[in-house]
Amino acid sequence: MCDCPLLLAPMEDVTDPPYRSVCKPFGVDIAITEFVSSEGLVRDAKKSNDKMKFQEAERPVGIQIFGPSVENMQQAAIIAEVANPDFIDLNFGCPVRKVVVKGCGAALLNDVPKMIRMTEAVVRSTRLPVTAKTRLGWDEERKHIVDIAEMLQDAGVQAISIHGRTRAQLYTGKADWTLIAAVKNNPRMKIPVFGNGDITSAVIAKEMKDRYGVDGLMIGRAAIGNPWIFREIRAYLDHGELIPPPTISERMDVLLLHLQRTVEYKGEVPAILEMRKFYVGYLKGIPDIKKYKMRMMLESNLAGIQQIIKEIKKIDIPGNF
Repeated sequence: MCDCPLLLAPMEDVTDPPYRSVCKPFGVDIAITEFVSSEGLVRDAKKSNDKMKFQEAERPVGIQIFGPSVENMQQAAIIAEVANPDFIDLNFGCPVRKVVVKGCGAALLNDVPKMIRMTEAVVRSTRLPVTAKTRLGWDEERKHIVDIAEMLQDAGVQAISIHGRTRAQLYTGKADWTLIAAVKNNPRMKIPVFGNGDITSAVIAKEMKDRYGVDGLMIGRAAIGNPWIFREIRAYLDHGELIPPPTISERMDVLLLHLQRTVEYKGEVPAILEMRKFYVGYLKGIPDIKKYKMRMMLESNLAGIQQIIKEIKKIDIPGNF
C-alpha cells in the first residue's frame, strides 16, 4: 500500500460492482461496497446479499454494513465475513433521512454509547479488521468527532474515515477539515485517519494531504462518472505532475465499458435508468454536449445509447477539449 492510499467512498446506487471495476484500474487503492442493511442480511434478503458481491480484482475491498440493532449488526458482520472481504466497515455517517429515521447511519451520532456498543459487538464477532465511516457530529453544536474517534479506536476499530460535515449539513456548505486534522493530531490516536469531503481535483487532494496530515484520502461525489480523478490525484501526489484530462474518445470508451458491465450485472432496463446519474460526469466539459446529453437521458434502448456515444466519440478532434 502506498503512503497515501486513495479510497473510493461507498455511495448508494453508485459504487456497485460494475463501477468499482471501472474505477479500480485508474488508481483506487481501497474499495468499499454500497452500504448493506444488517436487517436485510439477517432476513437473508436477496438485495442485501447481492450488495456484498465483489470481484477479486477489487481487493482490498470492504463490506460496509449499517443498521439500528446492535444484535443484528453483530449477526450481519458474521454473515458478511463469509463473503470473505478484507475488512468490515461500519456506516455511522449516512445523513439521508430515510436511513436516519430508522436509527441507522448518522443517527448513531445522537447515541454515541450505542454506537460504541455496536462497534464492540461487531469487533467481537469477526476475525476481520473493522473500520468505521462517520461525520464530525450531528450538528454545529455537537461536533464531538475527536472524542468519538478515540472511543471508536478503543472499541477496536482499526481505521476511521471522516466526512468533514455534520449530519445537519447533509452535503451542503464546505467540509471542515480542521476537525479531521484534530482527530489525526490527537496523541492518543494510533489508527489511520482518512479524510473525506470536497476533494474535487488533484490540487485540492494534495492540499488536504499536506495541510491536514491525514493518512489517506476518500473520494466520493467527484468520482461519479469521473474515474480518472484517481489517476490524476496519484500522479500529483507521487510525482507533482498535473496530467492532462482524458480525451473525449477515452471518456466514451470507458462509458461504454461501464454501460456494458452494468447491463450484464443488472439487466438492460435497470442499467439504462441507473446509468443516467453518471452521464453528467462523463460528459462534463465537452463542447456542445447538451443535445447529446438530452438524447441519452431520454433514450430507453441500449442500442440507441451506444449509437449516441459513438457519435460523441467522433467529435474528439485535436484541440477541441
